[in-house]
This record gives sequence, C-alpha cells and structure tokens, in this order.
Amino acid sequence: MHLGKVIGTVWSTRKDEKLVGAKFLIVQQLDLDYKPKNGFVVAVDSVGAGVGEIVLFAQGSSARQTTFTKDKPVDAVIMAIVDKLDISVKEKLKEIVEN
Repeated sequence: MHLGKVIGTVWSTRKDEKLVGAKFLIVQQLDLDYKPKNGFVVAVDSVGAGVGEIVLFAQGSSARQTTFTKDKPVDAVIMAIVDKLDISVKEKLKEIVEN
C-alpha cells in the first residue's frame, strides 16, 4: 500500500466494459510528512474519494483484490481514505537523523 493525495480526475466516456461506472482519479504519492514524491498514478476509486483527500492505494495484482475491482483490468486502486496518521516520535527522530 502507498500513501497518496488525490490531485485530479480522469474523464473517459469510452472504456472497457468491465470499467463502466468506474471513477478514475490521479493520485500523487506522498511521504510520511505529506510531501509529494515524484510521479503519479491513475487509480480506480473504490471508496468514494475526492480531490484533495489523503488516501491509501495499491498497485499491481493487489489492485484487483477489492470487491469493486475483482477480475477487472486495473493496475491501481484507491481502497481507503486516511483520517489520521500516528507516527512514533522515536521513528520520526530516526528518520531525521538518517537524512
């Protein structure tokens, strides 16, 4: 799973019949400080996420394991909207020291 932020929407009126009704969102991967990493993915939304929300997304064969994406041609799926991150102070200090 990856942490990301929804930064946009992809509109597609013509698509594979297994994807009819799917919403495609553009997701920017984030680090634990919510800072953007390079690159983005277009992910199928299985939880009703929207632009600006912090989400968890999966890629590869794991993306086809949700109820909505099972047996569909999907390589990335949003499967959770993040409410809060709790990070141990010890781990955070270790990260700061390593950088």
